[in-house]
Amino acid sequence: MPINQPSNQIKLTNVSVVRLKKGGKRFEIACYKNKVREWRTGVETDFDEVVQIENVFSNVSKGALSPSDDLQKAFGTTDTKEIILQILKKGELQVGEKERSHELSSTWRDIATQVAEKCVDPASQRPYTVGMIEKAMHEVHYSVKTGKSAKSQALDVIRLLQEKKTIPIERAKMRVRVTMPNKDGKKIKDKVVALVEKVEDEDWSDEWELIASIDPGALRTINELLEAEIKGRGKVETLNFTTVREADGDERLE
Repeated sequence: MPINQPSNQIKLTNVSVVRLKKGGKRFEIACYKNKVREWRTGVETDFDEVVQIENVFSNVSKGALSPSDDLQKAFGTTDTKEIILQILKKGELQVGEKERSHELSSTWRDIATQVAEKCVDPASQRPYTVGMIEKAMHEVHYSVKTGKSAKSQALDVIRLLQEKKTIPIERAKMRVRVTMPNKDGKKIKDKVVALVEKVEDEDWSDEWELIASIDPGALRTINELLEAEIKGRGKVETLNFTTVREADGDERLE
């Protein structure tokens, strides 16, 4: 260690920096690579897995800590963890141009992949390739939004493609199994069936079992119905998505 290195300097390497300007001062925190966005989207919830060191800096790269007076004036407190949480929530993630470009490209591909997995051509019920979805995204000039999950953006893209009519597209139907005691089945069957697109099979032997295709958006409604009407005595299981695919020259449902 250099003899005259200031005692308030901490050297950190391989970090992601989150910066917040407040009260005329700059405040920074040092986080682990790729963890800030996971925290903001709820994927990561462990504070210690996100923040490398529980300090607030005026400059992370120089290892310079923010004076307590600056923290008090800007945040009204010197509680380091509380301040770090504010910076994590409101601060700007600093990334290099190369890293930003790679991340945007990766997120773009992830969004297109999720749209392709969730959607079909309404006329043929066949899924689109990822390349076809990417082309449609280019045509509507979609821009990836940093700080927003790929899953959420995939839903935005689906709505946008439907609005612009760039390609005919709709959500693939979800296959579910609904089960409950026969007594409850007789009570709410009509309400459940009203929420499905197509009944595939129904069985009353040991309990009421319904296999059906639904619009993915109806899944929550069915769950809420079961909770409200029979309070946990029934359940809904997701089986898969229904799409028509090519298999050895024949069409089959998956």
